[in-house]
Amino acid sequence: MARRHFFDAGQPERVEIIAFEGAFHGRSSAAIAAAGTEKMTRGFGPLLPGFRQVPWGDNEALEAAISDTTAAILIEPVQGEGGIRPLPDACLRGLRALCDQHGILLILDEVQCGMGRTGRLFAHEWAGITPDIMMVAKGIGGGFPLGAVLATEAAASAMTAGTHGSTYGGNPLGCAVGCAVMDHIADPEFLSEVRRKAGLLRQKLEGPVAGHPQVFEEVRGTGLMLGLKCRAPNADVVTAGYDALVITVPAADNVVRLLPPLTISDDEIVEAIARLDAAATRVESAPEKASA
Repeated sequence: MARRHFFDAGQPERVEIIAFEGAFHGRSSAAIAAAGTEKMTRGFGPLLPGFRQVPWGDNEALEAAISDTTAAILIEPVQGEGGIRPLPDACLRGLRALCDQHGILLILDEVQCGMGRTGRLFAHEWAGITPDIMMVAKGIGGGFPLGAVLATEAAASAMTAGTHGSTYGGNPLGCAVGCAVMDHIADPEFLSEVRRKAGLLRQKLEGPVAGHPQVFEEVRGTGLMLGLKCRAPNADVVTAGYDALVITVPAADNVVRLLPPLTISDDEIVEAIARLDAAATRVESAPEKASA
């Protein structure tokens, strides 16, 4: 959409997309090229051209990467695979201003951090900005496979009938499910509960962090998209969690991701913390493995 936008605007040279180290945007050929990491791209070359990665949080590198061929900046407001790294609100506002300054598009990937996950319908709302293009998926279907691409009228103006398409795009069942999910998640009372429960979970997570300093280092993230930065190998923590009947997901920077359902109850939060504590105790009981 970004490339077609500039092609239609008489600037066909604008094809490059700037993305960030640690990003995850999916597993299509274009998505792995956007991420650029060895983990994502190894064995899938040659990579599609037109993508450039810059270090996370390096404003100078970002500004230096912008050129006359830049079409858009693509970023997750909260990196998931990259280690639960939230982009500060001031930085997101700065990105919006930078895109406006250079006449390029801002693309947000809110597949993981959107749909109420941070306590707002979309994570970028905390910064008070509006993207030009945004991807949402997973949460919008509440378990049913569904994704959507949202865009401003200006950004999408070149996407006329027949320009692009999908065999199952806009199917009635998927849209009906998405509408039902939206009716619940967009409710201010529902989002208020997400914020309350997020505060409770984060507060209680400080217990295992303080009680197991050889296993955990800190809590990071926002809303119900949290991570535990580990001192022990995060793979060991995830495996011990299976034995303790709690499912977590590893991420970069030796982080364990905690992504509970937005409908989690207070009692379930307490139980989850107890199981994480048990998992940490299991890791500590195998010191030769934890120190490897």
